[in-house]
Amino acid sequence: MPEREAHLWIVRPDRARDPDLINSYDKLLSKDERKTRDRFRFPKDRELCVLARALVRTVLSRYADVTADAWRFVNNEHGRPEVHEPRSERSLKFNLSHTKGLVVCVVARDREVGVDVEDQERRGKLLEVAERFFSPSEATALRRLPKAEQLDRFFFYWTLKESYIKARGKGLAIPLSQFSFELDERRGEGIRISFVPELDDDPERWQFTALSFGRQHRIAVGVERKEQDTVRFIVRETVPLRE
Repeated sequence: MPEREAHLWIVRPDRARDPDLINSYDKLLSKDERKTRDRFRFPKDRELCVLARALVRTVLSRYADVTADAWRFVNNEHGRPEVHEPRSERSLKFNLSHTKGLVVCVVARDREVGVDVEDQERRGKLLEVAERFFSPSEATALRRLPKAEQLDRFFFYWTLKESYIKARGKGLAIPLSQFSFELDERRGEGIRISFVPELDDDPERWQFTALSFGRQHRIAVGVERKEQDTVRFIVRETVPLRE
């Protein structure tokens, strides 16, 4: 993998529901991953769990001479999985997310990454969520938009915020209100992030991209920059063990 690239891999679960394929995915899993699978009550949820883990394993094997069943993972103190074995491939960084109808995995080498995917057909009291969890500037910007545009902007913010806290490896230990995203297309500056002083992070350390996948899904990726370099995002769709 080129040093200045981050690869986003996408799989649609409805293209990977063949029983023989699911059985092949299941054989790749470790004992602990099978225990996680068995905690799900419904078959559809178990299949999604298996598919997500098979995606990680088969994707990582594209970048290393390691069979898909040989990877071993460990969770950091906040629950983010990382490569544990083989030790020689710990420079591979990945992050996984899934929702109804889509599973995504981002991979880079020697730089932290985070990804989130959300189902935009999900409904709820979005403005109330924004007022409670977003930064004041984000909540204000969302509230000022025409109602028809609020749903798209909400998921723009939400996926980006999730991608950042996942890239940091701390999850919700980082309050969502302590950092803000802004998109200023008129100035051509793309997606910008800012922090309250207490968070002690540098906006120049991070690069983000946000995209829609069909009408249903919103995806955001955050990647760490090295010496303010520019990272190229590559998006690929796959079906593990088939493509």
